Amino acid sequence: MLRMENISKTFNPGTPDAKVALDGLSVHIRKGDFVSIIGANGAGKSTLFNAICGSFFVDQGSIFLDGENITMKPEHKRARQIGRLFQDPMRGSAPDMSIEENLALAAGRGGWLSRVNAADRKAFRDRLALLGLGLEDRMRHPVGLLSGGQRQALTLLMATYSRPKLLLLDEHTAALDPGTAEKVIDLTCRMISEDGLTCLMVTHNMQSALDLGNRTLMMHQGRIILDVSGEERKGLTVEDLTERFRQLSGAKLNNDRMLLR
Repeated sequence: MLRMENISKTFNPGTPDAKVALDGLSVHIRKGDFVSIIGANGAGKSTLFNAICGSFFVDQGSIFLDGENITMKPEHKRARQIGRLFQDPMRGSAPDMSIEENLALAAGRGGWLSRVNAADRKAFRDRLALLGLGLEDRMRHPVGLLSGGQRQALTLLMATYSRPKLLLLDEHTAALDPGTAEKVIDLTCRMISEDGLTCLMVTHNMQSALDLGNRTLMMHQGRIILDVSGEERKGLTVEDLTERFRQLSGAKLNNDRMLLR
């Protein structure tokens, strides 16, 4: 499904501010994988997502999505195959447009002043009803009036509306309160399972990284230093992960947010 081979990216090369963000990273994500990704700040997690999405071209290496070499494919064309959610609920939707208009954008119907027919409107209502938030009765309301949790749930629906080949979740519940975050996570898992999506999810919570999905990657200094799944993953604890990090990186994990249960 997704194959990255020897990916490297350095920002500000040849200057005192040079930063190696990805360092010869290689990984193969299988179709249907739900992969959690953890790592301290600056490990390269968001940079990895930006490389996959085409926010920049990598310095070396190759990226393949569903057998297609997308290494030099522009970002707007990759967006047709890749859905992405960000940490900030304000990103990923247009606040001044209505819920219906935002869904029209996601469905490829245009958006503001777009022509939404009765069949489209029914489809939007049916999909919104799956969220269980009552948004199907507020389709003409501006998205900017929604709470952070409602907006993130809507953005998740938009990102998965056309069933992308790959879904990227970049700490998409980190800005929400714990109760709302739990609801969005439950919704996320249900949609991934029901639609059979392939997903990469960056999380700051090591316990969540073990509980969610079927595979866990740990990043450090632009590399993947741990890749666990199956029975090996089932038996791991947060303490085990912390010790693995110390052994594999030669450093102490110093990030309280990642150790939360």
